[in-house]
Amino acid sequence: MEQKKLCVIGDPVEHSLSPVIHNTILRHAGLPYEYGRVQVKAGDTEAFLRRAVREGYAGFNATMPHKTALVKLADELDADAKLYRAVNTVVLREGKIRGCNTDGRGFLQMLAESGISPQGRTVLVLGAGGAARAIVLKLAQSGAARIFVCNRTLSRAEALAEEFPAQITACPFDQQTLSDCALFSDLLINTTPMGMTAVADQFDSLAFLEQLPGGVPVCDIIYSPPETPLLCRAKELGHPTMNGLGMLIYQAIFALEEFTGTEIDAAAMMPSVKAALREAMGG
Repeated sequence: MEQKKLCVIGDPVEHSLSPVIHNTILRHAGLPYEYGRVQVKAGDTEAFLRRAVREGYAGFNATMPHKTALVKLADELDADAKLYRAVNTVVLREGKIRGCNTDGRGFLQMLAESGISPQGRTVLVLGAGGAARAIVLKLAQSGAARIFVCNRTLSRAEALAEEFPAQITACPFDQQTLSDCALFSDLLINTTPMGMTAVADQFDSLAFLEQLPGGVPVCDIIYSPPETPLLCRAKELGHPTMNGLGMLIYQAIFALEEFTGTEIDAAAMMPSVKAALREAMGG
């Protein structure tokens, strides 16, 4: 049976673990698709989209810097892509270009796997970039009572707060504010690159974690390293912790369901996917 083509596009893209995740799932599910990486520079999004249609791709995922550009290029958008104004999954079917976003759903599913519901929670979110937007807006939609978004560029947090002003509060990113917000929070999420391997910019201090009430879950969407300094300190203080690997896997599973029109048993796939990722990441 001829294999249909899928891929992830981005710049850079060589570091992407998407092919490892997708091909592992496709192989175990017996689905006739192959998934690769294609480097596409900023400004070349539309040209690649035309090529994908011409070459018979079933679809593709998009990472930076293409997520925003694809919004205007799609014939239709799912509800999350409209809300986030960003597309990470493009389905090419029956001559139509459908833009989707699976990031928020992937994050919520990761929380659910750990028995965490956003309903009624006060959440402290560090950062206001693209990942933060998907996470914050999905948390607001899912019933979070209050979300503090702390960001160094306050205007970005303020723009995010405008979407759900009754629930989202924009805050500056300084030690006093972080400590004040932590006191009232029952879930903390880092969406910044601070703590990521090979990123020079790091937290000035993690003292704000000491203000979190006991037992509050701490999540860092970074997955390399598997345990960031933020998560190490949170664990020392007795907090349950999780990294972003679950979000990465679940958003890929939801994307594959969009591409293939097939429901995927995530629980059955998890052991194989995590094993493949450990091997790919050298651990």
